[in-house]
Amino acid sequence: MAIVDVFDINRKVVGQLELSDAVFNTDVKEYLIHEAVKVQLANRRAGTAAVKNRSAVSGSGKKPFKQKGTGGARQGCKRAPQYPGGGVAFGPQPKSYNLRMNKKARRGAICSALSMLFRENKLTVMENLDLSSISTKGFVEVLTTFELNKALIIADAGRNLELSCRNVRDVKLLKPEALTIFDIMKFQNLMLTQDAVRKMEGALQS
Repeated sequence: MAIVDVFDINRKVVGQLELSDAVFNTDVKEYLIHEAVKVQLANRRAGTAAVKNRSAVSGSGKKPFKQKGTGGARQGCKRAPQYPGGGVAFGPQPKSYNLRMNKKARRGAICSALSMLFRENKLTVMENLDLSSISTKGFVEVLTTFELNKALIIADAGRNLELSCRNVRDVKLLKPEALTIFDIMKFQNLMLTQDAVRKMEGALQS
């Protein structure tokens, strides 16, 4: 079992916590992390970009002029791409970019990312993150105490914490069940509560 110190908001060690090796100290499989991030970003794409082709633009299908005898190239209709106001040739059309990844591989990617942060000492476990009042300044002081920037906070947030951190740059607050591989990789540090650790272990090992 991997063991980490548990801190209070003043960075005082108040205990230790055993982490599951299957979640926080497993083999780091970079190919799984890459695949999971690719799938998540692809599934965010709306795929709604579209243009009108020659069948969708308004206008007659009549020939602009007769086929022969004009000295010009033959033309089919004014909706052709070479005419102003004509349809676009080979333009984008609505499509789905959705990709799929099986549940076991997706959990393996998250465990690999968490294990990587643990080994790089970028994982901070807190006793709790209950703030006495709504204060952005007070929350920033907590981050400064722990020398953290670009931090992902994992906790069942109370109202005080939620409102205190929502305007802080490069900080994101998530509940344990909302954790994604992209968020883990985007932020340089991970701060989580003891309760969040247990919930994540339960979800990722079930």
